[in-house]
Amino acid sequence: MTTATETPARHAVRKVRLRGERSPLASVGLHLTLIVASVIAVFPVLWVLLTSLKPAKYATTTDFFRETTFVNYTNLIRDTEFLTWFANSAIIAGLSTTIGVFVAATTGYAVSRFRFPGKRGLMWTLLITQMFPVAVLIVPIYNIMASMGLLNQPAGLVITYLTISVPFCAWMMKGFFDTIPREIDESGEVDGLTPFGTFWRLILPLAKPGLAVTAFYSFITAWGEVAYASAFLVGDENLTLAGGLQKFVNQYGAQWGPMTAASVLIAIPAALVFLFAQKHLVTGMSAGAVKG
Repeated sequence: MTTATETPARHAVRKVRLRGERSPLASVGLHLTLIVASVIAVFPVLWVLLTSLKPAKYATTTDFFRETTFVNYTNLIRDTEFLTWFANSAIIAGLSTTIGVFVAATTGYAVSRFRFPGKRGLMWTLLITQMFPVAVLIVPIYNIMASMGLLNQPAGLVITYLTISVPFCAWMMKGFFDTIPREIDESGEVDGLTPFGTFWRLILPLAKPGLAVTAFYSFITAWGEVAYASAFLVGDENLTLAGGLQKFVNQYGAQWGPMTAASVLIAIPAALVFLFAQKHLVTGMSAGAVKG
């Protein structure tokens, strides 16, 4: 009887297990799709990297490993204002990230925890601003910056990038703070902490994933942006990296060697920021999307 009873159970377990398994054809199709997607994603990056290591006469050919040289990198740093562009981008991206994280975190916490006049209007404003493409806002923002005398100034770009990144980041941080129990705030009040003290000492340490996403988004927004940087800044000494890249393209052609070398160097800081924040990105994005 025991054997007869156990046998159907084992068959049932085996049947359930088989239902969760992919067929060989599905597995092959999935892996082929992933391989194709990986090649599509990696190929342009690899092409740029290899082109940056070729002399000018082979720049537009497929001879990737003939006469490998670093001359494009040395010429880029020696003959152009690349280091100045890099410093300008680092300053603007650093300020945009630092201020953006603080403003988004405090705004998200206030909207998540407190009741105040205009709260619903603020939430709707943060949401509605995400409906407009960034390119649509370039003319009104340009006029505002011109009237304030902030054109061709780093401060003008910092303010512009904050208007792009803060609404999304504040909304995401609000959703993240909603997942943190309010009992933690109450324990801070019992210990005599002010609302800001509770936020700074108790809540922020628990919000590292959300802060990582906010910092990453703010940095990428400022580091790789082209349209506003090109419209607001003139003069080699004022350009950012994105604007500086345009110097390598003119009506007579493109300087592929220096341009690809610059592209590789530009990608390094963004990759480092991603590696630093990657362990928090998935957690922060998923937690920030739980509530809204």
